[in-house]
Amino acid sequence: MTTRSDQRRPVHWAPAEGRRYEMGRINAVFKADGPETADRYSISEWWLEPHTTGPGAHSHPEDDAFYVLEGTMTFFIGGRWIDAPKGSFVVAPGGTPHDFQNRSDERAGALNISVPGDFEPRMPGIVEWFLQNPPGDPADA
Repeated sequence: MTTRSDQRRPVHWAPAEGRRYEMGRINAVFKADGPETADRYSISEWWLEPHTTGPGAHSHPEDDAFYVLEGTMTFFIGGRWIDAPKGSFVVAPGGTPHDFQNRSDERAGALNISVPGDFEPRMPGIVEWFLQNPPGDPADA
């Protein structure tokens, strides 16, 4: 019997490549999800321009792990805000309220791993939400 995972193909993206989702001052680049991972996990990059709020505190059943690739991201996790410079690692277990922002003067980005996967099909709705609710400056929040 052939399973969905047996039908997966290797994935390779050059730097900055992937499936892009533009949301004003935020953009996401999906590297693997859905059929590429047999819905086991989702991997994407999230990039925020300087002084940009994120989605707002939210929770979902999936675990979210973040590895800061560039700049300093500020995460709401465990009921408090923490600064996470490049190289930092943050995990929001499923059901944990969390958020992220870029409060700095430089662009910041984080690699996101969501487990289980199948996150990307929600992106059109997320893009639409950000278009109707543009990210602002954290200082104004």
